[in-house]
Amino acid sequence: MDQPQKKRILTGDRPTGSLHLGHYVGSVKNRVALQDQYECYIIIADLHMLTTRPLKEDIMKMRDNALQLVLDHLACGIDPNKVTFYLQSATQAVYEMNLFFEMLISLNRLTGLPSLKEMARNAHMDPESIPFGLIGYPVLQTADILMPRAHLVPVGKDNEAHIELARDIARRFNQYYGDVFPLPEVLLSDVPTLVGTDNKGKMSKSAGNAIYLCDDAKTVENKIRGMYTDPARIRSDIPGNVEGNPVFTYHDIFNTNRDEVEDLKARYREGKVGDVEVKGKLNTALNGFLEPIRQRRKLFEEDKGFVEQIIYEGTQKMIEISNQTVKEMRSAMGFGGAWNKISRIARERKNAK
Repeated sequence: MDQPQKKRILTGDRPTGSLHLGHYVGSVKNRVALQDQYECYIIIADLHMLTTRPLKEDIMKMRDNALQLVLDHLACGIDPNKVTFYLQSATQAVYEMNLFFEMLISLNRLTGLPSLKEMARNAHMDPESIPFGLIGYPVLQTADILMPRAHLVPVGKDNEAHIELARDIARRFNQYYGDVFPLPEVLLSDVPTLVGTDNKGKMSKSAGNAIYLCDDAKTVENKIRGMYTDPARIRSDIPGNVEGNPVFTYHDIFNTNRDEVEDLKARYREGKVGDVEVKGKLNTALNGFLEPIRQRRKLFEEDKGFVEQIIYEGTQKMIEISNQTVKEMRSAMGFGGAWNKISRIARERKNAK
């Protein structure tokens, strides 16, 4: 009896550098859990970097960043035999798909997406300097999603509008030219936003408030020692706030000793424990969490060329998939007919002479 085919998932990241704890909590942990249940494709979305980082020096950095991105995933437990990593810019079909899809969506629909305005603000762009590519960002995302004909896209609630736009484009293509694409569904994840060590918004590389998955034990210890706590608590005998305190947020997520966490919280509220002890135990818990990741990462790093091979083979697989998708698109749209007829008549005429 044939096994039912697994549904396909498309997810991924822009290669901006090494992943941190916020990435792990927000996406990587979920990807590790999904890899057994679904056919998973993880895109190294280097073309999407061009919307805010178009300079050659930025593009050159992406080469190493792509390797770090895959290394971090492997170290966290992603199995390359179950998951396909591929380099977006090397799949030529995505450029063609992007062009076709641009004709199926209005400018008003794109400019109405609040996420684009947020991206522009984060990149410090004024309305006059926003590039066309940033406005079209969700269309290229649609090409990414529909290229492997993904059934599911894991996103947080704030990105649900992008998947709805991909559904609209797929629906319109199917209405115009025949059923080629499944309508991708949102796989809503309860993605928490991990606060940075400075308690000034979410953890991010640009804010300098991140603990990276590849940080060594001493670096982690130093970052924890400098973490923001309760600013009103100037002595350890003063009762402190646990809620909104990043040190305890991290304890809740990464410290598996629940009795220890609850004891620390109780004593902190009563003014019976100092920040040094609370941070010290967080350091033990967090380095205990990170050490197996570091060890696996080291093994993969020592296997020279292994990560490159994973990206190469995954990209070759996606090139085959994407070429077939575009072939079916062009056939459905009727684009192949004109050139085939012109070519046939020209060859016949040439051969007749």
